[in-house]
Amino acid sequence: MTLPHFQNPWALFLLLLVPLLAWDYMRRHQQRRASIRFPSLAVVKRMPPSGAYRFRHVLAVLRFTAVALIVVALARPQQGEALEDVTAEGIDIMLLLDISSSMKTMDLKPNRMLAAKAVFQKFILGRKHDRIGLVVFAGHSYTQCPLTLDYNVLTELLQQVDFGHVEDGTAIGTAILNGVNRLRQSNAKSKVMILLTDGGNNAGEVDPVTAARVAQALGIKIYTVGVGKDGDQPIEVDDPVFGKRIVLARSDVDLGLLKQIADITGAKTYHAQDSQALQDIYATIDKLEKSDIKTTSYYRYRELFMGLVYLALLLILIEAALAHTRFRKVP
Repeated sequence: MTLPHFQNPWALFLLLLVPLLAWDYMRRHQQRRASIRFPSLAVVKRMPPSGAYRFRHVLAVLRFTAVALIVVALARPQQGEALEDVTAEGIDIMLLLDISSSMKTMDLKPNRMLAAKAVFQKFILGRKHDRIGLVVFAGHSYTQCPLTLDYNVLTELLQQVDFGHVEDGTAIGTAILNGVNRLRQSNAKSKVMILLTDGGNNAGEVDPVTAARVAQALGIKIYTVGVGKDGDQPIEVDDPVFGKRIVLARSDVDLGLLKQIADITGAKTYHAQDSQALQDIYATIDKLEKSDIKTTSYYRYRELFMGLVYLALLLILIEAALAHTRFRKVP
C-alpha cells in the first residue's frame, strides 16, 4: 500500500484563499455597526456574555473549514496499491558452511562460525527474487535448508546451525556434491555455490576436485572462501578435567585447493583473515552475482475526495442550521 498522493496538486494553492477570507471576515466584523441603538450601554455592559456571544465566530470557522475541505477534494487525494509483476528469473544460490570444530577458532570474533553466520544472514537478506539454500558440513554433509524464496525461514534455520550435529572433519567434496544435487534440476539462468571453510579436505569419500568438475559440467560456479589466519590461533575447547578453556591450535587454510575448485568452475577464491574482510568478500560476491530482474509495476488507486466532499457539505448544513437558530441575527 502506497502513501496517499494528490492527482491535482496544483489545486492546493487555492488553500491560500482561506486565510484571505478569514482576514476579510475579521475586518468586516470589526467595522460592523449595531442594528439596534440603546440610549445607554451601562446596564448591557454589566450583563455576562451569553453562550452565543462567546462562540459567535463558530459559523465562520465552519464555513472556512468547508472551503478548505472542498479545495483538498479538488486536488483529488488517492490511495494506491502497488502490484509488482516479476518477468525474469533470478539466481539459485547454495551456501556451503563448514561447521567442523576448527570453526570455533577465535581469530574472527566471536569465532569463525558465528562470524560466518552473521555475514551469511546479511547476504541472504540483501538478495531479492533469488532462491537460496544452505548446506552444512563437517565429517559428513547435510542440507539444512533447500532452495527457497522464504528468507525468514532460511535465516531461522541458519541460526539453528551449531557444532556437534555431525562427526568432526572437513568433507569438502561431499559438501560440493550435496550442493550440486540441489542445483542440478534448477532452471535458473545462473547457478552458484559459495563454499566457506577454514581447512583442507580430510573426510568424505569424494575428492573435491572431482566434485568441482561435476559442478562445472552442470554449469555451476563455486566461489570459495577460506576463513581464518594461518598459524597458532586461540580456540575454545571442552577439557574433561578443567572444562571450557582457551588454548592455541594450529590452523592452516588450504587456499591452493580452494583456488583449484574455483578456477575449474570459472569463479573466484578469497581469503578472509578477519570479520571485516569476510563482510567485504560477501559484498563483492553479492555484486558479481546480481540477477537482472525485469519488473512491471501496476497501481490500483482508490479515490478519497468524496469523503471530504460529504464532510464539507455536512459542515455547510450545520452552519446554515445554526445561523437560523442559535446564532440567528437580529435584522
